[in-house]
Amino acid sequence: TTIPFTDTSHITMIVYRLLSALLLVPTSNSFSTLITFDVDGTLVSSSPGWEEGAHGRAFAHAVDTILGAREDGKQLIGKRTIPELLEKHEFHGSTDGLILLRLARKAFGMDSDAAYTVHEMMNEMYDFVSKCDDDEVAKGIAPLPGVLSTLQTLATRYGDSDTTQQRVAFGLVTGNVEGIARRKMKALSIYDTGVLTPLPQPLGGREWGGVEHLRFLGGFGSDYCSGDIENPERNYLDRGEQLSICVERCIDMRKSHEHTLERVVHVGDAPADILAAKAYVDHPTRPDGLCVSVVGVATGSYSVEELQELCGETIPGKWEPVVLKEGQGVGNEEVFLEACGLSKF
Repeated sequence: TTIPFTDTSHITMIVYRLLSALLLVPTSNSFSTLITFDVDGTLVSSSPGWEEGAHGRAFAHAVDTILGAREDGKQLIGKRTIPELLEKHEFHGSTDGLILLRLARKAFGMDSDAAYTVHEMMNEMYDFVSKCDDDEVAKGIAPLPGVLSTLQTLATRYGDSDTTQQRVAFGLVTGNVEGIARRKMKALSIYDTGVLTPLPQPLGGREWGGVEHLRFLGGFGSDYCSGDIENPERNYLDRGEQLSICVERCIDMRKSHEHTLERVVHVGDAPADILAAKAYVDHPTRPDGLCVSVVGVATGSYSVEELQELCGETIPGKWEPVVLKEGQGVGNEEVFLEACGLSKF
């Protein structure tokens, strides 16, 4: 389609919109960018002993409690940890739901039966974590260097106490059960940076007792689980569904303000993050004209080369991947902001 450039006011409006998009200058009720973060390896480092923390122990507890009750109270996992029971590729970069099902197969030999109980097991996981204090929740994990400072900058520079005027929205896209993600963000002081866009109501998700005051934008492992542990591609395809859910929630909370979402940027350290964002490009729910970007950070277990290889070719305006240099991540403030397309002003 050829755009007629005979009307100078039309040209002025086009230039203004381009500048607004590039500089993220808010027009009336404008809203252009959603940035989503993975958690483990992206915002948070895991040290030896993470599997003994509240989240790590919650898996075995949930499987033994829910499925063991159906097997005359058997506790087949007991105190064994995830790394003792599963191969690294079965849990790293995966989602809580798929990890639960792999543990169920390993311990009880259950596949299809376990899939019907996955949400019950997730609830049991949260119930376990909800009884732990912040020190237990934070055991074996910590914010990566510089992350809290960068998130505080994002909150100050691009956020707004009135969320209807927030210029950039920030959320999580993680395989964690939502209630557990809230507890982890609070225990690690990430929630206290103020960067995560608050949600006025659950917006399609369930409520998690005891952490209602910590509600924020995201797509979580408890929102979607395919139940398919045979297909290794589900590690990233399930995460792609969680990204889709987060985008839809972001759009829904802005509908009454006529905001237009133009770009979503997912930040992650694992192949599943790159491939999830890439899969979302062709997702049936992606709005027309929404540009998808990913910022790969080699601050976890994967190299720059591994992440770059998965990105493929850039498609301007549709798929715009970026991978930071080795060791650079969210904690490298100016480098990270530039990678996200956020200019200084």
